[in-house]
Amino acid sequence: MCPIHIEPTSARRQRQYASMHNLAIMALLLDEEENSDRVASKKRSIWVHDILKKRKIDGEYVTLCKMLEDPEEKFFKYFRMTRFQFNVLFLKIGKKEKLAVCLRFLGTGDSYQTIAFSFRLGHSTVQSIVLEVCSAIIFMLKDEYIPIPGEEDWKRIAEEFWEIWNFPNCIGALDGKHIVIEAPPNSGSLYFNYKKTFSIVLLALVDAQYKFVAVDIGAYCKNSDGGIFSNSNLGKALEKNKLNIPNEQYLPRPQVREDQNKRKFNDRLSRARKVVEDAFGQQAAKFRIYCRRLNALLKNADTIVMTTCILHIYIKEDATDVHSREVSSSSSLPAGLITSLNGQGGSAQPEAFENRVKFKKNFCSPAGKLPWE
Repeated sequence: MCPIHIEPTSARRQRQYASMHNLAIMALLLDEEENSDRVASKKRSIWVHDILKKRKIDGEYVTLCKMLEDPEEKFFKYFRMTRFQFNVLFLKIGKKEKLAVCLRFLGTGDSYQTIAFSFRLGHSTVQSIVLEVCSAIIFMLKDEYIPIPGEEDWKRIAEEFWEIWNFPNCIGALDGKHIVIEAPPNSGSLYFNYKKTFSIVLLALVDAQYKFVAVDIGAYCKNSDGGIFSNSNLGKALEKNKLNIPNEQYLPRPQVREDQNKRKFNDRLSRARKVVEDAFGQQAAKFRIYCRRLNALLKNADTIVMTTCILHIYIKEDATDVHSREVSSSSSLPAGLITSLNGQGGSAQPEAFENRVKFKKNFCSPAGKLPWE
């Protein structure tokens, strides 16, 4: 009979613990393997359409954009700017293909989906690219192209309005443009306008060269023009005297009777007033997104609109002669600026009528009369 060996209790427990430890390790390894299989399965489940796989071969940036390197005219029509301007912009913000995608979206007015098909990109990818590039343009160029004007800037603007449009002491033409958008969620009738569409307002002050001096974007379109201006950053800054506007000075002394024909005043005012409308027209001609309903969240719509305002000035910097006007050299610029008006919105203030009479007298005086009048 073989002797029976009884193992000590401590040794038995150690073997049990070791066995349990090994089982635990095996369970962890098996669980990790299962997780890896699930992750691999998820990765394998991501499906990319064959069209998107050929972006670097058949995409519009690789095919058509590369062919536009030589014909400057075609390049300008495609990107709404010269090749030199495009390259400078590219050096400022980087990402050449993304810049091309964004400019085509702004310039054509096509939907994100249409741009996505052309460049062989996903719909959401195009939307992300547009917002990314627009934000970069605003960050890099806004302070350079829409800075806060100084006193000398206002004087220069007033001089140009007199020389080009024959309207003295004018520091800018002001107007608002309704930009049609998709109905914002949970906004009620705040953005519902008199044309039975939803829109935000682009309020802009424009100089004599059709360039934006100051812009305010996103006001409720249901508000009146006076209400929009008084609630805008521009209106608030003007009221608080934070715009560096020169001190008030008088118009040239009138030398005519009070009953002079008012037609001259209306003609001059219309010419100066039309500048801001023409600026909006030029902007819409460059960027066709203004010809369709903008499908974007409110904050994204503000970003897109601000980008077009900056690019409008950026493009015009090297093309000011395109829309130049014959400069009248018959008389010099009257010193100073228009007397400030108290109050905004509602009925016209008495000061407004008084200033209108002053301008009317000036336009009929030797100092303000034009050679052909």
